[in-house]
Amino acid sequence: MNITIKRIDPSLPLPQYQTKGAVAFDLYARIEDVIKPKELKLIPTNLIIETPEGYMLMLAARSSLAKKKGLMMANSVGIIDQDYCGDTDEIGLMLYNFTDTDVSIEKGERLAQGMFVKIERGEWNEVQDMNTKNRGGFGTTGQF
Repeated sequence: MNITIKRIDPSLPLPQYQTKGAVAFDLYARIEDVIKPKELKLIPTNLIIETPEGYMLMLAARSSLAKKKGLMMANSVGIIDQDYCGDTDEIGLMLYNFTDTDVSIEKGERLAQGMFVKIERGEWNEVQDMNTKNRGGFGTTGQF
């Protein structure tokens, strides 16, 4: 799949898949910054990506972000639409510092990962009654 991409700061690398079997590529911080305790901060990734038709770009935290940095993506998962690719539509990461200390972000630090996920759009078929037995509600499949 050929992806159109723009870097704001060309001194930072293009996204990279770290291993042959990696399904996601790394996203880097474009700036150096500090996130104070219990603070939300938008960190720019340096990238504008044109997501191909029929796909979405899904962002997720790197597995080490919480353990090593004490940060989490505030919305857990980011979804980048196909039409978010204008000349100033830089992808940002909304990060939350859940620790009691300042967390430093270094320029070029890998914070999140992105993956292209095939999607389909649904068409609604509204009915008055569902013809399926009720499952029992939130969290019922784990009961003994």
